Amino acid sequence: MTETSTSTSATTGPRTSRQVRLRERPVGYPGPETWDVGTVEVPAPGQGELLVAVSHLSLDPAMRGWLNDVRSYVPPVGIGEVMRAGAVGTVVASRHPDFAVGDTVTGTFGVTEYAVTDGEGVVRVDLGLAPAPTWLGALGMPGMTAYFGLLDVGRVRSGDTVLVSGAAGAVGSVAGQIAKALGCTVVGIAGGPEKCAWLTSIGFDAAIDYKSDNVLRRLREVAPDGVDVFFDNVSGDTLDAGLANLSRGARVVICGAISGYNETSLPPGPRRYMSLLVFRASMTGFVVFDYEDRYAEARERIAGWLADGTVVARETVLPGGVDAFPEALLGLYAGVNTGKLVLEVGGQSPVVSG
Repeated sequence: MTETSTSTSATTGPRTSRQVRLRERPVGYPGPETWDVGTVEVPAPGQGELLVAVSHLSLDPAMRGWLNDVRSYVPPVGIGEVMRAGAVGTVVASRHPDFAVGDTVTGTFGVTEYAVTDGEGVVRVDLGLAPAPTWLGALGMPGMTAYFGLLDVGRVRSGDTVLVSGAAGAVGSVAGQIAKALGCTVVGIAGGPEKCAWLTSIGFDAAIDYKSDNVLRRLREVAPDGVDVFFDNVSGDTLDAGLANLSRGARVVICGAISGYNETSLPPGPRRYMSLLVFRASMTGFVVFDYEDRYAEARERIAGWLADGTVVARETVLPGGVDAFPEALLGLYAGVNTGKLVLEVGGQSPVVSG
């Protein structure tokens, strides 16, 4: 392996970075006491490392679960550690053979302005194909989750009726559009008339407003023969409504449970689980990281759909930089976003694309 020379930028001397670290584990919603927000000195990259200037941070529902000291699919964020987060940024210094100064990359860099990384899990991205926020949405982890959740776990087929909860969010909106691209009838559940109108504008056959509709009654109206695939991001009453309207042999995909992430006690389990027996259905959970060796496959296919307009990517981009992270995270659970929620580290004005 040939050593590359350390690249420098116009900035000389030590580089500082604003960061958000976990101060204490929250009970319920994470408040200001959860975080330490401060400035640290960033070392130059060592041999085999690169330094990334972060431009955009991903805000994901799963972040709340990463704060709990419980066994899960990834270790919890440790007390005193930089908060885990996916991000996009630019390589500003490199001693890594695979990355050069000026490359735009995505990876789990954390809630920080600058990150030193050994390159593990870092992927070069093409901003000519899609803007940076889309690489955290439709071409990022949400898109991967939608793709593998539908195709591998849900085993979706042309002609299926597909129900998606949390349908106006990062994962749900992509999942519904992929299902439509594959020849399905697609019903989305979202909160508010604006989000429901957006869903039908991007191809959903029907949208149910959980804030004003009787979800179970409305679901039976728009899917009278039942649901073949239920892609659930919400859990709780929404999961129960979907379970009550399955078709024979239905596949229920458990992607998330955002309705209960900030609860201080365990929510009640599904009350209508016997529908799985009655309809000979299955309910399966999955973690997208299990499909990491196939991300390139999913990105290529989703990129094709984006290019021809079959899938529309939408991001709600918040300003404020790293310091705005604690409030922006709460906004995610309040539903401030349509599509993917992204925090811009550069601190420019809000942008909605798509």
